[in-house]
Amino acid sequence: MTPARPWRPFAQVDVFTEVPYLGNPVAVVLDGAGITDGDMARLARWTNLSETTFVVPPASDDADYGLRIFTPGGEIPFAGHPTLGSAHAWLEAGGTPKEPGRITQECGLGLVQVRLADDGLGFLAPALRRSGPLDDEHVERIARGLCVDRARIVGHQWVDNGPGWAAVRLASAAEVLALEPDEQHMGDLTLGVVGAHPEGSPVQFEVRAFALPQGVREDPVTGSLTAGIAQWLIGRGLAPRGFRVGQGARLGRQGVLTVQAEGQDIWVGGASVTCLRGTVRA
Repeated sequence: MTPARPWRPFAQVDVFTEVPYLGNPVAVVLDGAGITDGDMARLARWTNLSETTFVVPPASDDADYGLRIFTPGGEIPFAGHPTLGSAHAWLEAGGTPKEPGRITQECGLGLVQVRLADDGLGFLAPALRRSGPLDDEHVERIARGLCVDRARIVGHQWVDNGPGWAAVRLASAAEVLALEPDEQHMGDLTLGVVGAHPEGSPVQFEVRAFALPQGVREDPVTGSLTAGIAQWLIGRGLAPRGFRVGQGARLGRQGVLTVQAEGQDIWVGGASVTCLRGTVRA
């Protein structure tokens, strides 16, 4: 007989929204110590969310906690909405940061800073692991996957801070929202698409994220991608040093992410709300 698994504290947090069920949910196991890699992956496939996280003891004395992040397709070193959602759940469960007002999370990418603000939490965008323009063949494959003419892609860049993001820019947010990707040609692409809204809109950019290699056809709201895109656009003078991003409209969500550049640092933040709280057998 298989031994019974222990019950562990659990929360499901909706991230980048103040209204429950309009953001991007993350499942958070608040005591992940002792869970095997295989069981973490199994639970992540079962929740079928874009990410499931496990709070574990950190290896670094500088960290408040460690975080393992799993998509349905496997473990990844970093992701944005799981970082903020897990920090939100950890604080609600009684976690106390070593440094008031700032959490240090340890994950596969290293140490990530999360700060507390009146409007929610924000993470410091990590350095890109890969940057620079995409090669022509990659851009052509992206155009086929998005079912658009190559000429409609007005900019492209690697913005990889862990999940493997490449990004392309279209001329407008309306074009981004109108995309009907061909899943057959999207299977090996971890891709973000960004376009600007008209001046005076409540959000300045619209983003969509596609990550079939991680088992996610389209992610509702994506902090890591926005962080990489912000580094690209601000660095090239294509965006102001503070702006808001909308994401998730095509999936019935209303995610809003805030971007703020402070010196060389870029912070990505937003509201979070807990929707489920209890225990999970893991």
